[in-house]
Formats: sequence, structure tokens, C-alpha cells
Amino acid sequence: MGIKVHEMKESKFLKKEEVGSGVLATIKEIGRENIAKEGADPEYKFVMHFAELEKPLVLNQTNIQICQMACGGSEDTDDWIGQKIVLFHDPNVSFAGKITGGIRLRKPKQAVQQAIAESRAILKRAPVVESLED
Repeated sequence: MGIKVHEMKESKFLKKEEVGSGVLATIKEIGRENIAKEGADPEYKFVMHFAELEKPLVLNQTNIQICQMACGGSEDTDDWIGQKIVLFHDPNVSFAGKITGGIRLRKPKQAVQQAIAESRAILKRAPVVESLED
């Protein structure tokens, strides 16, 4: 089997091919870093570092909003630290008007299942309303 083109493009940031159908990671740090290639003019973007991964993820506005929702809706990114998130390759991501595929984030299924179970438990404890009329 030959070498894939994406394997020949080195990057200090995560690429879609490196996360596949899903990688569970713990948010370790969020900051602003120069993402420009060596020798190019500086280009600063927000990046997210993970406890389990060597490379950080360059954040775009969509992933920032998704992460905020997945981490309980907090505006303060300090509240995101220590939270688990799934990174996955979404083939439908577009860039510059073309569908290129890219990395998306989502809440881990276990957390979603726990939230559903908690909601069901709350609903079971709710009083039954016999009539909606006064």
C-alpha cells in the first residue's frame, strides 16, 4: 500500500485524517497561538489542547459554538477544562465555498445518555396533572 498524500503534509495541528470516526479527548487548555507556517507572517487563532493528544486543534467559530454547548453552555472557557469531547471527521464540512471535510466536535455519547437518563428520572418524579383546566 502506497503513502497517502495527507501523510506527506506535516502539521503541528490536528488533521481530519488523524481523528477518523471519533477520538475521545479531555480538554486541557485553550489559548491563542500563531498558526502560520514557518517563515510566513504571523496568523493568530484560538487552539484547543488535549490531555491525550500531542497536537492541538485549531478552532473555528462553528467548533467554538459546538464546544460551548457540549460543555454546558458556559461562556468561560475555563469551565471547559477537564471536559471530555469527541473529535471526528465530518465529510460535509466546507471551507471557502467547497466541501472539503474537516474536524467537528460533539459531546460524548455516554454524557448524552446520562443526560437522557437524568431527564427521565426527573419526569418520573413530576406530579401527574389530571386536568389542564383550572
